[in-house]
Amino acid sequence: MANPIKIGLVGLGRAGVGMHIPELAPRTDKFQIVAVCDCIETRRNEWAQKLGAKAYATIEELVKDPDVELVDIATRSIDHYAHAKLALLAGKDVQLEKPFCVNAAQAEELAALGSQPAGPHLYLRHNRRFENGFEQVNKIIDSGILGNVFEIKLARNDYDRRDDWQTLSASGGGQLRNWGPHIVDHSLQFCEGAYTVLYSNLNHVAAGGDCEDHVKIVFTGKNGRIVDMEISGGCALPVPEYMIYGSKGTLVSERDGFHVRYLDPAQKLGKVISDPSTPGTNASFGSTETLQWIDTVIPYENYGDCPRIWDHLYAAIRENKPHPVTLAEALEVIRVISKVKDNSIFQ
Repeated sequence: MANPIKIGLVGLGRAGVGMHIPELAPRTDKFQIVAVCDCIETRRNEWAQKLGAKAYATIEELVKDPDVELVDIATRSIDHYAHAKLALLAGKDVQLEKPFCVNAAQAEELAALGSQPAGPHLYLRHNRRFENGFEQVNKIIDSGILGNVFEIKLARNDYDRRDDWQTLSASGGGQLRNWGPHIVDHSLQFCEGAYTVLYSNLNHVAAGGDCEDHVKIVFTGKNGRIVDMEISGGCALPVPEYMIYGSKGTLVSERDGFHVRYLDPAQKLGKVISDPSTPGTNASFGSTETLQWIDTVIPYENYGDCPRIWDHLYAAIRENKPHPVTLAEALEVIRVISKVKDNSIFQ
């Protein structure tokens, strides 16, 4: 028998209405929105009527509702800490939109409140962990066809003179807290969870407000990989989302799929022995062997994309399965963001 989790949705803006509500629509066997909360009266009343839910003007009222099991927070970044803390202290499980908080200290306090064995429990909505491209790239890396992967470039770029609240530091804005949590999370996964060196630079190029719209972070992972991530609202030409360099091949994401060029695994390569003597005038720079390359495009696959995080959330709450985005991983993401925000050059 279906036992849907009863949700109180806080925030009926771009994330709440544009993502959470439509993603939940086909999952009525797992989730039911029983309450909504927004500071705009017409907005909360409209969605309460559409969803058959109760409407609350404040989160303080919503968390007192005994029907609400899970408080789903989709408010502005600057409010995440206060809203999540209020719900956790009221004994409610919480799903929190990215970014975790605006700094690591706030996130660590929330993690302590939301990680007790008896509950309540805190879950982070790093939904792009389940992005098709990210999952398929990892699948290709794990297949071994690229050999030892030593450098990965990630980019999410556009040219955008945006003027919304996410360009304002007073609201917790900036690309570092917008796209940043997703791509920092991807980067840390490619680093196997930890790094030894970090370089960063923030720039304000085209957007309004007072926050960065160009982010550059380069990690040296504990696994030795260089992971170079870039998020920009100031890039007027498209660039590949992924470029992956391996000892036996390279991957570049393109319109129709992943363009890969790799050495034929069936070819047996001899050992390359360098010659210390001075080469002749017409000498080549390489060995005389002929490399057998496989050059192909791997079409994009469809695994169901980012909304699958709801299925994992249901399994964690109702079936006591581990949530794939751990609090430790989410904390490391916000620690990187805090470190970059505090220490990088800002132009």
